Amino acid sequence: MPRPFHETLAAHGRELRRGRPSTLQVNVGLLCNQTCKHCHLEAGPKRTELMSRATMEQVIGFAAAHRFHCIDITGGAPELNPDLGFLLERLAPLADRLMLRCNLTALDELAAGTRQELLGLCQRLRVALVASLPATNEAQTDAMRGDGVLGRSLATLRSLNALGYGKKESGLALDLVSNPSGAFLPPAQCQMEKRFRDELQRRWGVVFNHLYTFANVPLGRFRSWLERSGNLEPYLEKLAGAFNPATVDGLMCRSLLSVDWQGYLYDCDFNQACGLPMSGSRLHVSDLAGVPGEGVAVRTGDHCYACTAGSGFT
Repeated sequence: MPRPFHETLAAHGRELRRGRPSTLQVNVGLLCNQTCKHCHLEAGPKRTELMSRATMEQVIGFAAAHRFHCIDITGGAPELNPDLGFLLERLAPLADRLMLRCNLTALDELAAGTRQELLGLCQRLRVALVASLPATNEAQTDAMRGDGVLGRSLATLRSLNALGYGKKESGLALDLVSNPSGAFLPPAQCQMEKRFRDELQRRWGVVFNHLYTFANVPLGRFRSWLERSGNLEPYLEKLAGAFNPATVDGLMCRSLLSVDWQGYLYDCDFNQACGLPMSGSRLHVSDLAGVPGEGVAVRTGDHCYACTAGSGFT
């Protein structure tokens, strides 16, 4: 196994401390219509954890008191929280950028009227959409996410394009995220973006703004698969071998506050997944008089190697 992440930081003369928070990430629940094998939160159809409207009100109050540049809504599948529209409407005036991490097949499964209302709201509020699409290959995508996922995802992407999403002249951002299908590192982001752009437009007439490639984080369902398949130690060694000290200053945990579905704070979504609360104690958004101060150490674990491999998570 690789040495502890904090020791690797120290060996490179680096440390990981919080800067000024500019992004508030809000996880509205672990309910999802899919059971993706790389999911670090183990979200799925049997999960019942959903952020209540009361907790949403507390998050809204926190966001209003401490303006953030970006508010990032995630899940699970955020679309499956029945109060998502309420949250988007209330948060939109409180940040320069409101972002929704969109599950393309969850949108496809919503009742037609509900889907139309949600997408119309996103269009009106100019919510930036970030959608996960592992590959343009049907077998690879369906192996990670379930039968028929690629076809349903493409149908949703075409619907989003029809609303103006992904078209440069509209200003409605539609970004894609691709994760590898196994225990290996992603290819270069610029190379992958070009291939996705060419394939999606040529074969299906789909357009998007940007593609981001990230290594799978060894947590949750993906870690369980790594353990069962005997890949955990080799994968961690691979991540550690690709450690890039240049990524440390730009890591999202330095400028992000992650809020779980109950309203408790973490340095990032990955620390949330493995139960590492910010500063070692459970802090709730309703209990904070201000945002965490700069210079506070970020809690780390071996999962942090995924964020510092290659180009890293920024």
